[in-house]
Amino acid sequence: MAPLLPPAPERRHRYPGRRRVPDRAALAGVMYVLRTGVAWRDVPAGSVGCSGVTAWRRLRDWTEAGVWPRLHAALLSDLRRAELLDLVDCAVDGSHVRALKGGRKSALRPSIAPVPVPNTT
Repeated sequence: MAPLLPPAPERRHRYPGRRRVPDRAALAGVMYVLRTGVAWRDVPAGSVGCSGVTAWRRLRDWTEAGVWPRLHAALLSDLRRAELLDLVDCAVDGSHVRALKGGRKSALRPSIAPVPVPNTT
């Protein structure tokens, strides 16, 4: 995953300060939230290696940089190359593939609009 990540921003000052959390620790924080479902503020920084806020910011930066689609493509490519990708049983949902024009329509649907009644007076 490291080659797909954007380069770290350069430090602006020569003064000592807090060092940047390694990408691996930030990814561990993101994965912890995905696995457990806890809030970002509840990420245990001691065991994960970074705070939830740091993990969230790195996730935001990686998303803006387009890392996830490239990672997905690279993973699929590696699986195809190793002949481990089996598409016999697969599912596609609307979050990944748009159904343009709503798909095929089987028949005309009856209207549910009120039908005007003839005047009886």
